[in-house]
Amino acid sequence: MDALELKLCDIQGRLFELFATTEYAAESLVKTFMNGELAKNLDSEYNRMQWAGEEYLLEELIATCKDKLILKRKDVSKDVLYWMGYVYRYWHYFTKEESVKIYKQAPFETMNVNYFMFHTMDVEMAIEDLKEIYKQKKR
Repeated sequence: MDALELKLCDIQGRLFELFATTEYAAESLVKTFMNGELAKNLDSEYNRMQWAGEEYLLEELIATCKDKLILKRKDVSKDVLYWMGYVYRYWHYFTKEESVKIYKQAPFETMNVNYFMFHTMDVEMAIEDLKEIYKQKKR
């Protein structure tokens, strides 16, 4: 993992952290982001969106996907959201999988439930464990 990739993991973590400050449910923001064009753009080898700050990315997400978002009913910790965003981006660089496929394996609820167990682990180990949870659920 090079310095640029780690920086992009941090930017995505900070983007997800910002989800807690909106009027929208974090789960709907995470799902919409991971399955949408913004994540796809960040997955590409080079895309101008990789250089956009997290505030701009949030504005873009809301502007382009507002019809898919649900209003907030409960709060989600900024720490949990940062970790989710960071891990999802790291996962992409670690495995070369697309965000949409990553989200299928570890949707919001899986990440939220496993945060306390995995957030202190090495990121690669957490990803391997999340992949194993997905495999076990498929059986």
